[in-house]
Order: sequence, then C-alpha cells, then structure tokens
Amino acid sequence: MEEFFQHLINGISIGSIYGLVAIGYTMVYGILNLINFAHGDIFMIGAFSGYFIARGLGADQAPSLFLALVVLILSMVVCGALGFTIERFAYRPLRAMPRLNLLITAIGVSLFLENGGQLFFGADPKFFPELIERQIYFQIGDIAISNYQVIVVGLSMTLMFLLQYIVFHTKTGKAMQAVSFSHETASLMGIDTNRIISFTFILGSMLAAAGGILVGLSYPRIDPLMGLLFGLKAFVAAVIGGIGSIPGAIAGAMLMGLSEEMVVGYFSSTYRDALAFFLLILVLLIKPTGIFGKKTAEKV
Repeated sequence: MEEFFQHLINGISIGSIYGLVAIGYTMVYGILNLINFAHGDIFMIGAFSGYFIARGLGADQAPSLFLALVVLILSMVVCGALGFTIERFAYRPLRAMPRLNLLITAIGVSLFLENGGQLFFGADPKFFPELIERQIYFQIGDIAISNYQVIVVGLSMTLMFLLQYIVFHTKTGKAMQAVSFSHETASLMGIDTNRIISFTFILGSMLAAAGGILVGLSYPRIDPLMGLLFGLKAFVAAVIGGIGSIPGAIAGAMLMGLSEEMVVGYFSSTYRDALAFFLLILVLLIKPTGIFGKKTAEKV
C-alpha cells in the first residue's frame, strides 16, 4: 500500500507538468482550430532558458527560492515573446489559408526549433542546476514527499487556477471565449481578434516555459529534443480530456501522469511511452470527443 501511495504522489507530480503543456495545446486549438506542434519545443526552450539564466545569475552556485522565482519569471517572459513571434510571423499570414497550410507550417516551426536548439545549445544533454536545495518534507514509512514535488504540484495548480480566473473572470478572458466561438462575430463586437490570438499564444507559451522549468528541477537532464516526446504526450493528454477544454486538458494530463507511473511501478518502464498512444486509441474508440469534449455540428 505504501508503494501505491508513493506512485500516486509521483503520478500527480508528473501529471501536473503535463497539464501546463496540455493547456497550451487546447487553448490554441480552441481559438484557431490549430494543433500547434511547435508547442512542445517552446517547452524545451523554456527549460534551456532557465538553464542559461540560472547560470548567468549564479543560481547554480547559491540556490535560493528568490533566484528560482527570478529564473522562472524570466524564462516565462522569454517563451511568451517566442510564442508571440511565432504567431505573428509564422501563423498570422496564413490564417486565411487552408488549415493544411497552417498544420505544415506548425510542423516546420517545430523542426526549426529542434534543429536550432541542437545548433545553439549543442546536441549533448545538459544537467539543470539545483535552484532549490532538495529536501524531504514529509515521510511515513516508505512514503516520502520532497519539497520539489510540493513545488511542482503547488506551482502547477496555482498557474492553472490563475488561468481559469483570467479566462472566466476577466474582460480579456471573455474576449477569448468570444473569439473561440466566432472570429467574425467577435470582430463585429469590436474585439481585436489579432490581439486576443496573440495573447493566447503568449499565455500558453508562458505555461509551457513553467513546465520546462519544473521538468528541469524534477528530472535534471535536458536536451534539445526533450520537447518532442513530452509535447506529444501533453497533446495526447489534451485530446483525451477533450481538445479545446481547459478542465479536460488538466483531467487528461492527470490521467496520463498517473497511468504512466502505475505502469512503471507495477509492470515495466518499457511500456511507459507506448501507454500514451494506447490511451489515445482507447479514448478515440470509446468517446472520440474526449472526456470533457462535446459533439459539434459542422455545416458543409
């Protein structure tokens, strides 16, 4: 039983990180009906931004909560700017084109970031600095909760609740919902759709950066291709929960994290990566719209 609870804690921790990245996928899809395949690579840029910023500030030599927060905020700003740039110069000029053009462009941007990362950061893995001294906060028998797990879950949930507040309780959030419903109707109501779409990309990219930092803290080995598989799993989590639904993305991410951890704990780590696609196929067969998704009628 102790082993089960330990796996439960670990699964919630990794599921929280999946949730931060999955929300970015679902927000962009909700606004543009576009799968932003470059989102996982923005997550990677967030991890590397944190790595270089931490070394520049000397946080790797003198770990502290203050420096960790500075590294987190600056990394989120870097990725927010990157998300804005990608939307403005890669996606916006093609917005009136067929969806296939946008999809191919998203794949191209993803490949550009991956190969650019290998060129500038080097293909060899880097070891993320310990921004905060690792400690065990709570332990009963073999069940141990570290301060890193508390930080991962706490920060992830805080950012998710903050996002929920922005989307459902602010004027900009109401505008995001309007643009998601209909670009044309939102424009007629006086909403600057370009500004709202850019804001959505910035917000999603900042959450991905936070996920990159948390992964760097929890699993200190980072590399330029880390966003490929992690981003794909986060996308699967968004689809499982119901693409376009923020609560669905969180639920799908938690399901993904817990399932992975249980498979690793009770079967074999060999099946860890295959599990994501098994869950995807299972959900698409049983409920194609996802857990929180709704059927929509499409006029042809």
